[in-house]
Amino acid sequence: MKNDIAIEVKNLTKSYTLYEKPSDRIKDSLGLAKRKKFKEKIALNNVNLTVKKGETVGIIGTNGSGKSTILKIITGVLTPTSGEVNVNGHISALLELGAGFNMEYNGIDNIYLNGMMIGFSEEEIEKRMDAILEFADIGDYVYQPVKTYSSGMFVRLAFAVAINIDPEILIVDEALSVGDVFFQAKCYHKFEEFKKKGKTILFVSHDLSSISKYCDRAVLLNQGVLLGEGTPKKMIDIYKQVLVGQYPLPSSDGENLLYDDDIREAAAKADKKADAKIKKSSSEKSESADKAGKRKDGKKSFSEWAAEEEAGANPDTLEYGDGAATIYEYFATDSNGVRSNSIIKGTEFTVHMKVRFNKDVAAPIFALTFKNIMGIEITGTNSMVEKAFLEPVKAGDEKEITFTQKMSLQGGEYLLSFGVTGFEQNDFTVYHRLYDALNITVVSDKNTVGYYDMNTTCKVRDIDAGTD
Repeated sequence: MKNDIAIEVKNLTKSYTLYEKPSDRIKDSLGLAKRKKFKEKIALNNVNLTVKKGETVGIIGTNGSGKSTILKIITGVLTPTSGEVNVNGHISALLELGAGFNMEYNGIDNIYLNGMMIGFSEEEIEKRMDAILEFADIGDYVYQPVKTYSSGMFVRLAFAVAINIDPEILIVDEALSVGDVFFQAKCYHKFEEFKKKGKTILFVSHDLSSISKYCDRAVLLNQGVLLGEGTPKKMIDIYKQVLVGQYPLPSSDGENLLYDDDIREAAAKADKKADAKIKKSSSEKSESADKAGKRKDGKKSFSEWAAEEEAGANPDTLEYGDGAATIYEYFATDSNGVRSNSIIKGTEFTVHMKVRFNKDVAAPIFALTFKNIMGIEITGTNSMVEKAFLEPVKAGDEKEITFTQKMSLQGGEYLLSFGVTGFEQNDFTVYHRLYDALNITVVSDKNTVGYYDMNTTCKVRDIDAGTD
């Protein structure tokens, strides 16, 4: 194992034997079972993963993908069925907060107990005691039995112990969203502090914004298989395809595994049939518009728009869907109705999308999402939320959807994603989705803190002497 490697996982497999009833387990262990009475559940299947020192790696995937299992094996909580795990550095894990706490002991006793279980001496824990108590902030309750704690106090103490051990490697499993909002803010601040110190962090979360914000790299697991790894933004895009069942599992020979710059190409290949339908529909639409020439209402036809350079359009847009609908045009207009991808902060603007339906759809939903260049979703809405359109459409119908709003985002670069979705027999279905399709530049001479400007009015006045 190289010195610059913190965690190395090789050919890791974890399987469980599931019995229908306890008696079947006993009979099988004694060799009395006449036939197989169990099922084998593979939680991880031949997974390989390398995490370098100082790197923050996020693991994403659907429920049951093996995310928590791989963390528990790395920390030694579980034993792998096959494969090996090598760790170079002291680990502190935020897995099941409070695991190992004795409910009869008071908080102080449990701090020593938990710290020693992690591998620290009594003297080392003593040095960190003040920091742990300050972080937990539960006052004199720390001298009371843990069984008397509220759930919020319990997780505060457990988190404080784990986070203040000051490890070389921090492993987090959905543990940053504990306690009240103020304690959550403190947890995230501590997490950022670890990252700035160059600690190695392995992070599992369903909060995709946190994965995008904090992680240098993301790993995508699906049904125990490593589906791919790469930049957080790219892997999140692929993960969203997995969520709606429009990305296939990798084959046994790893043909569909995704790595960095291969992701978009592989995604396009995986959705070849849907893409073919979309391209065919767009082509037919363009040809018909060319024959028709200009529209009678004086507006530009599709062919005329297509002939122009689409300001801010992304040539590498990630596109997928089942082909029931096609988003064939999208653009933004400023407060004067002029097509532009530069919007002045504080002015009203409109985002347009034009959709052609290739099949009957009972109740299409038109969606728009703003992301920053890190891939963090800033805001978004859809026609269902806005109660703008809840009607069926027929094959051949075309709709133009507009989203008009005041630009309150801070000055900078943003990416717009578009979608046409709906529900087919209660199953969420993506008809056509375009990720990061359009760039919007917000022009501003005043940027406040954060993503949004609250348009605050600030006044300063003199206070008369002698008054309170």
